[in-house]
Amino acid sequence: QVQLVESGGGLVQPGGSLRLSCAASGFTLDYYAIGWFRQAPGREREGVSCISSSNGFTYYAHSVKGRFTISKDNSRKTVYLQMNSLAPEDTAVYYCNMGHSWGQGTQVTVSS
Repeated sequence: QVQLVESGGGLVQPGGSLRLSCAASGFTLDYYAIGWFRQAPGREREGVSCISSSNGFTYYAHSVKGRFTISKDNSRKTVYLQMNSLAPEDTAVYYCNMGHSWGQGTQVTVSS
């Protein structure tokens, strides 16, 4: 069965960095696009970034473009989200997504 497990969240000061990981199992990562979403308290879940299955095409929301980088390692069945220059408005629970499947989320808090 499809399983997505996020990790790497935590508390970081403004301007800091974190790298989130999404460990995938139950399907062949090579064949599917993977997305990162986030949901802040009181707000709707929003798309942050995604990476295509084959040609490495990537998409970034305007709010994170130039600061976040998505990548994947098919051999490790893991998708990464490198987040730099973090700001308080990046505070949210970050989720990994493939089709109808979601991970449990990992909390990212940016605060001094």
